[in-house]
Amino acid sequence: MPQTFTHPQPSKRPPLKYGDLELPSRFLLSPLAGYTNLPFRRIVREIGGLGLGTTDLVNARGLLAGNAKTRDLIATCEEDSPFAVQIFGSEIPAMTQAAQFLEARGVDSIDINMGCPVHRITKGGAGSAMMRQADETVQLVEAVVKSVAIPVSVKMRLGWDDQSITAPEFARAFEQVGVVAIAIHGRTREQGFSGQVSREGIRQVVEAVQSIPVVGNGDIRNVADAATMFDETGCDAISVGRGALANPWIFRQLVQWEQTGQYAPAGNFEDRMQLLKRQFGYLVEQRGLERAISSFRKMGHWYLKSMNVRAVLRNEFQQARTGEALQAALDRISEAGPAMGTKTGELPEYHIPVPSGPIANW
Repeated sequence: MPQTFTHPQPSKRPPLKYGDLELPSRFLLSPLAGYTNLPFRRIVREIGGLGLGTTDLVNARGLLAGNAKTRDLIATCEEDSPFAVQIFGSEIPAMTQAAQFLEARGVDSIDINMGCPVHRITKGGAGSAMMRQADETVQLVEAVVKSVAIPVSVKMRLGWDDQSITAPEFARAFEQVGVVAIAIHGRTREQGFSGQVSREGIRQVVEAVQSIPVVGNGDIRNVADAATMFDETGCDAISVGRGALANPWIFRQLVQWEQTGQYAPAGNFEDRMQLLKRQFGYLVEQRGLERAISSFRKMGHWYLKSMNVRAVLRNEFQQARTGEALQAALDRISEAGPAMGTKTGELPEYHIPVPSGPIANW
């Protein structure tokens, strides 16, 4: 009998809806710059359990200008459904026109980024900088909601810093102007990813709205973390970012837990090797071999770390510049197996580190 883990089953909840859009689960993929591209969304969907896949954050002005890299971020396919695009910007015309452009392309939902703490985003008044300008931000969000018929959600942080915890007030205002859901990362912009997620802060957002779902986000690495988030915040759904990079099986595990109180382990060394190759193959389809090799290095690094591959072999993978060299590196990694344990045994849980240092340098 396959190995399973047990965790107290959560209470039954009605299906999660973004307006009229009913999601297949309440477990969502967070937007992550450089990672939540179409190839990654495809492999997560194939494993199962994902309720909504969201793109990397997309520059509204770049999208309208036809920037090739920006357009690449919104690539999708028939299997990538339901599918949301997260847009950022601080100007109403660009944001509304970008939303209309995406609606015309068949996107299921639009998410407005109010959470990104990175300086290149906030310096233009976008991302988490929007939490410092209440009136202008609510006007922008309302304009986007009114410009399209598809659901619009907002992803934000608790506030700019500890002296300005504005998320509850924003959530209340956004519900009134027609936003269908709020995703809340339980840290301020000033925190970046340091310190602990404030689940009490997320609870305050849950209590601020009347009927729309609130999605809890931050430090969800396994089923136990998800259970704690539900229990302590009362949120309706959970969004997972880096936890999914380390364990793409997490969405399936969460659905199994919700339905039965039991869940299967994440993939072993051999499972992850096959997943790595499949995701890389999808990236080659989208970008061509040369671009795929260079752009897959950082994702490949996390795969190999989670597989407990020795440093010398990980370095060989990173140094590969051709398809032949990459395949040779993977062959040697496959032959060697994990540094400890077996190719088919359970791997230790791996946590992907978050950015460190002053936020202004990110």
